[in-house]
Amino acid sequence: MALHLKIISPERVEFDGEVESVALPGTMGRFEILTSHAPIISSLEEGTVEYSPAGGKKSMAIRGGFVSVKDNEVSLCVEI
Repeated sequence: MALHLKIISPERVEFDGEVESVALPGTMGRFEILTSHAPIISSLEEGTVEYSPAGGKKSMAIRGGFVSVKDNEVSLCVEI
């Protein structure tokens, strides 16, 4: 079972697909989301989002945003 990650910026959908994990720069510190993570909503600060789709790791610098996690669906609304 994998996570479904959707990263949205004001300009466009930056990524929409299956990943194994997502590491995020939370305002209270960096944290990682794995399969079956508890539901959360959290603010994000400036930093790097790292995620692992098929084919290797990817990263994206962000200025801030929000993350929502529920039922293995991870939604990021970020400013790049």
